[in-house]
Amino acid sequence: MSKPVIGFIGLGLMGGNMVENLQKRGYELVVMDLNKDAVKAVLDRGNAREAATPRELAESVDIVMLCLTTSDVVEKVVYGDDGIIAGIKEGAVLIDYGTSIPASTRRIGADLASMGAGMIDAPLGRTPAHAKDGLLNIMAAGDKETFEKVKPVLDEQGENVFYLGALGAGHTTKLINNFMGMTTVCTMSQAFAVAERAGVDRAQLYEIMSTGPSNSPFMGFCKNYAVDGVSDLGFSINNANKDLGYFLEMAEDLGTRAEIAEGTSHNLEAAVAAGLGEGNVPEIYDYFLKLERG
Repeated sequence: MSKPVIGFIGLGLMGGNMVENLQKRGYELVVMDLNKDAVKAVLDRGNAREAATPRELAESVDIVMLCLTTSDVVEKVVYGDDGIIAGIKEGAVLIDYGTSIPASTRRIGADLASMGAGMIDAPLGRTPAHAKDGLLNIMAAGDKETFEKVKPVLDEQGENVFYLGALGAGHTTKLINNFMGMTTVCTMSQAFAVAERAGVDRAQLYEIMSTGPSNSPFMGFCKNYAVDGVSDLGFSINNANKDLGYFLEMAEDLGTRAEIAEGTSHNLEAAVAAGLGEGNVPEIYDYFLKLERG
């Protein structure tokens, strides 16, 4: 069976490496990105072309993949002038790899279904390096028949592909996962900052904490920055701030209040306001270190 033609919008660190992996595996690509250097890198590898609009891209591919920054951007690409929804073919599938608001995902999916097209939300775990080697964790959700249709492609992009049920469950799971992860990073970073203020040796604190049940990879990332000055998590405070905002919006839609998430969100927003947004999340240590009693 011939491989489906894939359209890919969003050639950032993650998306660009995902496309390189697909090209190595013999897929024909149609791509779009505002960064023309990123587009050129794809075209130079061959078996790929650039589309001028999302509509043009959707008209010529079997699967449309998005790796974009926010739900607002996804909606503009889908619904805007010459958007995906104006060109997508009957039987085609849209896969959203970003972290989006579940209610928005379900709305887009319903509109695509009315046109005979499918949708899968499939947010990602792991790093751009894993993307280049096809070793991502993929949290996929949507109609089971649609999922099975695109699973052979997902299997070439992810080492672990999880099917989570109805459309939106992938984005819901990713937001819960990121709430847990970013809250952990904020907590551990503040622990190191309080230790520094109290005159406690941070390396020794890590040695003690890491031998107990609090140990985790996130603790290691926080120690790498707070103790060793190495910022290696690869996820920005800006992105974490966005995701916590989405998590709170989701909680509100569910009729509940997430007070711990409110605290994490407040800290992330303050770090962004302090000019730290481009830094990796463990760099919030610098914000906590300078934080004065209000």
